Amino acid sequence: MKVAERFGSGHRVLVTGGAGFVPSHLVDSLIARGCTVVALDNFVTGSKENVAHLLDRPTFTLVEADISEGLPTHHPALAERFDAILHMASPASPTDFAHLPVEILRVGSVGTLHLLERAAADGARFLMASTSEAYGDPKEHPQRETYWGNVNPIGVRSVYDEAKRFSEAATMAYHRYRGLDAAIVRIFNTYGPRMRPDDGRAIPTFISQALRGEPITVHGTGNQTRSICFVEDLVRGILLLLDSTETGPVNCGTEHELTMRQLAELIVSLSDSTSKVTYVTRSSDDPEMRRPDLTLARELLGYEPSVAPEDGLRRTIEYFRARLG
Repeated sequence: MKVAERFGSGHRVLVTGGAGFVPSHLVDSLIARGCTVVALDNFVTGSKENVAHLLDRPTFTLVEADISEGLPTHHPALAERFDAILHMASPASPTDFAHLPVEILRVGSVGTLHLLERAAADGARFLMASTSEAYGDPKEHPQRETYWGNVNPIGVRSVYDEAKRFSEAATMAYHRYRGLDAAIVRIFNTYGPRMRPDDGRAIPTFISQALRGEPITVHGTGNQTRSICFVEDLVRGILLLLDSTETGPVNCGTEHELTMRQLAELIVSLSDSTSKVTYVTRSSDDPEMRRPDLTLARELLGYEPSVAPEDGLRRTIEYFRARLG
């Protein structure tokens, strides 16, 4: 299966959360294709540093705004029609769940509805960034898109889980009843340059601790697993779905599944650190295992991740080493 490039030179694309970790890499790829890109961000978790290299490009515009409040139509870059809208905005780390719960709920509900209305008005392709969190603490392994999940609707992670599940429902409603050209990608654990060192996720936490020579704090027994995906592979998968006519949901990630202890030990080794692994109390509703079934992504999109964990982690470690001095 080969998906032809659908969005490139001459096309206008809106990326919400465009100064964030994953979205900023998407912006890079869309700009490289020749798209005119408007990145919208309120900088709650995103950083202007992630897109600073693009600010002088005539095909790039950065707009500071909160999509939960609606699109600021007075801005000239937002007045023109978009060919595609990628809704990537949302705080997405365990730290954010505790500190920004209402913001997460708003961007995943009213923010999504604002963008769906705009996509319908523009006749744009709408791509919604969902998450493996939609599966909760899964009873199925690996997780297929047909699995409905095992989510605690009132737990500490529920603000993110349920916001994304609402966004999926809203996207499908606009697709079914308004004829919107829409797609949903379920993103599994992704890592790479531009992650926040203090965002509470395992890989930036372990790398920061290893580079400082601090104990590596693994939650629980360390036997819980995650499949880790380098951001380069994820971006390629998202763009394949964008270019296609598929609706999904479609899983995107890798099958490189590691226990948290294995991940911590690998990072210590790759960073030449003297840090030792220690164990701390496991947070509530922390999933026991995460690995996507990639059958649909392979069959419908021709997607195949290519970056090995060792290679991606080395590149990520060097990024953090440069930042941490």
